[in-house]
Amino acid sequence: WGQEGDTFDEMAERFLIKPNLFPKDLPVPESTQKKLTRDAALLKQKTEAVAAARKDRLACRHGLKMRTLKYEKEYRTALKTLIQKRREARAAGGFYKEADQRLVFVIRLKGINHLAPKPKKILQLFRLRQINNGVFMRLNKATTQMLKLVDPLVAYGYPSLKTVRELIYKKGYGKVNKQRIPIQNNEMISAALGKYGIHGVEDLVHEIYTTGPHFKEATNFLWPFKLSNPRGGWTRKVHGFVEPRGGDWGNRETMINSLLPKMM
Repeated sequence: WGQEGDTFDEMAERFLIKPNLFPKDLPVPESTQKKLTRDAALLKQKTEAVAAARKDRLACRHGLKMRTLKYEKEYRTALKTLIQKRREARAAGGFYKEADQRLVFVIRLKGINHLAPKPKKILQLFRLRQINNGVFMRLNKATTQMLKLVDPLVAYGYPSLKTVRELIYKKGYGKVNKQRIPIQNNEMISAALGKYGIHGVEDLVHEIYTTGPHFKEATNFLWPFKLSNPRGGWTRKVHGFVEPRGGDWGNRETMINSLLPKMM
C-alpha cells in the first residue's frame, strides 16, 4: 500500500485502475473481459478499504484529541494540588514533603577510555553507548544503585513535563524495524505501540512523564536521544555538579531542565 507517509488520496491516485476504453459498438475479447471484471472487483475492494481506513483514522484522531484534553486537565489538577499543599504546610509552620521522583533523564558524559568492566556494562544496559546520549529511566532500587556506580560518568536529573515534551517533539526518534526513524506522525507511534493504548505523541509523553504501566515499552520504542554539547560548553566533566568548585557529573535534580534546552 504505497510508500511510508503517503496519504490515502495519493495512494488511490498511484494505484488508479483505468476504466474500460473499448468502444461500445465493438466486441470485447474474452481475456480483456476477464481483466475488466477483475479490475472492477479490485476497485471496489480498494475503495472500501480506503473509506474504512479514513474512518478509522478520523476516529483515532478524535480519541487522541479527547485524551490530550484529559491529560492537560490532569496536569493542571496535580500542579494545583501541589501548590495548595505547600501553602497549607507553610501556614502551619512546616513544609510539605513531596513524593519521591519516579522519572529521571540520564546523559552520558565520558567515553570508553580507562573504563572498568562493571560501569561499562551498566552504561550498555542503560543504552548509553555514545557521549551525549540520553535516555528516560524509571527510578527504583535497582536503577538507583546502578546510577551510583556510574555517577562520575553521567549527568542526570528529574525532567519536567515541558522538558519531556520538547525532547520527544524536537529530538525524538523511534525504533522501526530496528532502524532509527524520526517521529513524523502519530500513525508511526500507533503502529508500534497501539496494542498498549498509545496512539500518538501526547499519549507517549503522558506514559513517560507519569511512568505508566507501559513505560518500558514506550522507552524501548524511543531511540536514545542524540544530544549536542551544551551552548557555552561543559563546566568541568571531571568534577561533580555539587562540588564547591563546580562540575558536571552527578545528580542535578530539577536543574536538568535548564541544561537540556542548551543541548537540543
